[in-house]
Amino acid sequence: MTSESLAVSAIARLQAHQQQHKWSLRELFATQADRAVQFSTAAAGLQLDYSKNHLRDDTLQLLLEYAAEIDLSQQIADLFAGANINNTEHRPALHTALRFQGEPRNEHEQAVAACRGQMRRFCEQIHSGSWHGFTGKPIHHIVNIGIGGSDLGPRMVVEALRPWQRDDIRVHFVANIDGADLSDTLAALPAENTLFIVASKSFSTLETRQNALSARQWMLEAGCSDKDLAKHFVAVSSNIVAAQDFGIAAENIFPMWDWVGGRYSLWSAIGLPIALACGYDTYAQLLAGANDMDRHFASAPLADNMPVLMALLHFWYRQCWGASSQVVLPYAQRLAKFPAWLQQLDMESLGKSAARDGQPVDYPTGSVIWGTEGSNGQHSFHQLLHQGTDLIPADFIAVKQPTSKLVEQHQWLLACCISQSQALLRGKTLHEAREELEQQGHTHREVHALAPHKVVPGNRPSNTLIVEKLDPQHLGALLALYEHKVFVGGCLLGINPFDQWGVELGKLLGAGIHAAIGGEVPEDWDGSTRNLLQQLLATND
Repeated sequence: MTSESLAVSAIARLQAHQQQHKWSLRELFATQADRAVQFSTAAAGLQLDYSKNHLRDDTLQLLLEYAAEIDLSQQIADLFAGANINNTEHRPALHTALRFQGEPRNEHEQAVAACRGQMRRFCEQIHSGSWHGFTGKPIHHIVNIGIGGSDLGPRMVVEALRPWQRDDIRVHFVANIDGADLSDTLAALPAENTLFIVASKSFSTLETRQNALSARQWMLEAGCSDKDLAKHFVAVSSNIVAAQDFGIAAENIFPMWDWVGGRYSLWSAIGLPIALACGYDTYAQLLAGANDMDRHFASAPLADNMPVLMALLHFWYRQCWGASSQVVLPYAQRLAKFPAWLQQLDMESLGKSAARDGQPVDYPTGSVIWGTEGSNGQHSFHQLLHQGTDLIPADFIAVKQPTSKLVEQHQWLLACCISQSQALLRGKTLHEAREELEQQGHTHREVHALAPHKVVPGNRPSNTLIVEKLDPQHLGALLALYEHKVFVGGCLLGINPFDQWGVELGKLLGAGIHAAIGGEVPEDWDGSTRNLLQQLLATND
């Protein structure tokens, strides 16, 4: 589908509908008593209330008609069937095969099953203490060296599953090429008990390779011999030769495949830190939960399909309401890194300016995704959500069961979550602000002066996701939900969500800049780049 046909078939009709019916959320709830029931759905242990959005049955019908026009059901089927939906790289996107359940049914699942067996055996060696470092002592510290998809997903899950973490293993993560990241991590670690996972599909990613080289030097300086390095390094990579040249034994290289994008890879051996931190069986439960959401996504009617509904709403607000960002608010401390993981997933996938056919798009595509854990955000940026001039749709994520023994605090956490979504909906009118001030005993002059500042527009949309329990299975379902939402978003926009060519330009230019640091600055570079290099490289007198 071209960008022109997309605009004609969907955006123009939806924009006309939006201009004709600029409803108030208060009015929608006042006129539809069962609204919260009608605009709710459930799947894989998650419940979605999307009633606090500007839509009626006819709005949803228009969105579903567009989904039918682009044959979304077939595109979903193509995803699971292994079609080459990543058309710019001529490959499938088979991250769902990484979490298959039961017996393997094809060559992809057979490869995944073999990798799972390798991961399980390795975890057993580490956890039993039979894997020894260069002094003959067992491993107690794992340092995962990766970046992007090789870091964000495993790091987020390990933190989210803190209650499942083993007492005898501590997993640490290093990603930034800033040497402080690695140095600060290693400062308190004993080399003889430390093992590194070098996670890089190509084994040439700049940040990962530099950190791995520095980690190897650290081991050598601690007394580890060259021949014993293999006791302290394993790799997740498709570049077997480069990993072996580094000093990693062939049997300790876990596979990656080109049909899995980095931001979808935590379900592969990239998830090894999760299995080491929490046990392989816990990791298997994470996969099972994701598979539950996969089965829902593959089979549920579009009108009751949770990822589809969330993507349609995002499309609605992006194209017709001028919403250029979306805030994600997990009300669970252990999901603090969830927004960062989602940023890469969504913004790297949908931040495109060319349609699948290569034509430039003439409509907005990806959104800025941001957020933090509740209730911390209420005391920082929620002011912007409530009284700022931009409309910013929000996703609230609430965990039903307490995540600690402090039950009363959990009840307050849930109250904060629900009240924030209610406040976005209701707001506070000028009349209500005046009444409130009058009841507080303010003078007429004070009421007149203060009331406008206390007005909260309200009428701002949000979804609320209820997660039954923050355990491995439900977490897996939650992550898969957003993966599928992003895929549907790409379908609705007519773009390929599985490539990331924009990332490559910075890498290419970075190599040239680094070369110039030790030599001459090319004359044909722009003045700013030349000046910045000169300023940064100038010696202090």
